[in-house]
Amino acid sequence: MAKRWLKVLEPGELPEGRVKPVTCEHTTVCMTHFEGKYGALDNRCPHQGGPLGEGSIENGWLRCPWHGWDYHPITGEVPGGHDDFLDTYDVDVRDDGVYIALPEEKEHVQTVGGVMAETMAAWGVKNVFGMVGHSNLGLADGLRRQQVEGKLRFFGIRHEGAAAFAVSGYGKLTGGLAACLGIAGPGSTNLLTGLWDANVDRAPALALSGQVDTQVLGPGAFQEIDLAAAFGKVAQWTQTVLHTSKHGQLVDLACKSALTHRGVSHLIFPDEVQHLEVPNAKASGPEGRMPAREIAPPEAALAAASEALRGAKRPVIIVGYGAKDHMAEVTALAESLNAPVLTTFKGKGLISDHHPLGCGVLGRSGTPIASWFMNEADLLVVLGASFSNHTGITPKIPTIQVDFDPAQIARFHPIELPVLGEVGVTATLLKERVEGKAAAIDQREEIAARWAIWRAEKERRLAERSDEGLSAIALFSAMNRTVPEDAILAVDVGNNTYSFGRYFEPTAQSILMSGYLGSIGFALPAAMGAWAATTEPDSAHAGRKVLSVSGDGGLGQYLAELTTLKHYGMDVTHVVMNNSELGKISKEQRAAKWDVWQTSLSNPSFAQFAENCGIVGIRVTEESELDAALTRAISREGPALVEVMTDALLI
Repeated sequence: MAKRWLKVLEPGELPEGRVKPVTCEHTTVCMTHFEGKYGALDNRCPHQGGPLGEGSIENGWLRCPWHGWDYHPITGEVPGGHDDFLDTYDVDVRDDGVYIALPEEKEHVQTVGGVMAETMAAWGVKNVFGMVGHSNLGLADGLRRQQVEGKLRFFGIRHEGAAAFAVSGYGKLTGGLAACLGIAGPGSTNLLTGLWDANVDRAPALALSGQVDTQVLGPGAFQEIDLAAAFGKVAQWTQTVLHTSKHGQLVDLACKSALTHRGVSHLIFPDEVQHLEVPNAKASGPEGRMPAREIAPPEAALAAASEALRGAKRPVIIVGYGAKDHMAEVTALAESLNAPVLTTFKGKGLISDHHPLGCGVLGRSGTPIASWFMNEADLLVVLGASFSNHTGITPKIPTIQVDFDPAQIARFHPIELPVLGEVGVTATLLKERVEGKAAAIDQREEIAARWAIWRAEKERRLAERSDEGLSAIALFSAMNRTVPEDAILAVDVGNNTYSFGRYFEPTAQSILMSGYLGSIGFALPAAMGAWAATTEPDSAHAGRKVLSVSGDGGLGQYLAELTTLKHYGMDVTHVVMNNSELGKISKEQRAAKWDVWQTSLSNPSFAQFAENCGIVGIRVTEESELDAALTRAISREGPALVEVMTDALLI
């Protein structure tokens, strides 16, 4: 086999009696200098894989740093005549340095990790968030090769929890599939919170876990845990990749399950399986595997729902996040009935607060407009919502509920008219059957009057002042003026979120949140996932500005991800309300007549921290500064943070 001479050391670089690892292209060599000679040995100890270049020469022998086995520093032979000696490379000492002879690198042969990464890309997995580590390197190399070919991108994060939240945010925005990657043990368990967020909010997500070698599974190897058990109910589909698996087909099943069930699929990759060569393996893909999703309801259910709608005088439409891809059809139905449209909190922004029929959010984070119209209704039409107790949809009014998933219908109490069908198809069919035949009155004037009452109340609240900081309504009023109409906003949990629900008036923005899980820390990493969606080739979201909003408690969960924004140039503006307190918990303690305890926070200057991370940081202490600060941060390209000093009591 042809050899190439490559320079590995400068003259005098390696002193007598010392060793050093040197990497040439893809080969790492243990270089030694012993008794005036140079040696070049295989850097990997044949016993446990110890890095011999990190060892030392003791008593004339090169000692492995992991388990103390000895080798001759030049020849690689072992004492006692055993056959576990090291491979060596030819060495040539020249005037300009030390050279070694390496064989020509072999042409790459497809591996299990490679074919599975290629199949993921074929399914439209364009973005992977995670951390590369020792038990996922074979898969990581497959992902790297797909990135080199321009088929996907990998974003290295600072904590795997952020990777899972980014994937959840991506799935909520697009309905498509992104992946998160962790190593065995803690790397994978760190993914769980974000994956639970995707699970309960019905967002597709693909989790990729490294695992220890199959030969040491069971006795309790380093970082070994039962990952299938650990992921338990969070993954509605999970599978370990084996030597004999149909590797492309496993990816097919994982991706199809995540997309069709709108949940989490999980693949476990034992370390040695990822590297197996499969030269004849072909990547698979979604062709012929995904049916159309436009499902019409049964005729009997459609007829009964149509009859009820025709007879209602004050129908009200309530939309949840499950209706997000069907709002054109829903709005057309509402306009044919002149019916108010309310949203769940997760559905905030699905209809503009400035639409003549839009009434804002219903429930704890909502507006008095929405609750008033629900209570005055004689029929509720609930589309893509699941009756969360936070929403408070009353069971006292006759209800039509439409959902594609039978398990979501009547989850908490019986309803009069359950309709199984896709929201958009069903809304169109109902409109066709009731248009021009309905008894519904026009409620538009009432809606306008109720908005006038609420906006006057907001003006009164806006006048409230405090020496402790700005009010939440002042911030969100400024955001109403400065946030682009087509922006994407990821919001956290806590008082900041309740205030956002009440005071921010969406136009055409998309809003992402940790709905049923209600996980603090969601906003910033979810914005990372949303940004990835806006920067894909031919993206439907291209050019949209991405913002995230949190309290100081939420930002503190994943504060280090500001460096990720910088590293990848993510065009995300984060707005943090800094009141040095877990304000929502303090409020709950007061409401329960307990002492306020363990809710205070010691914060850095978040704006200065952002600057230290290399991104723009702006600190706002006066209401008059809000518009200019937000405009500056939003209008620039690249990451920015706006820190608003607020009063925890002015929510």
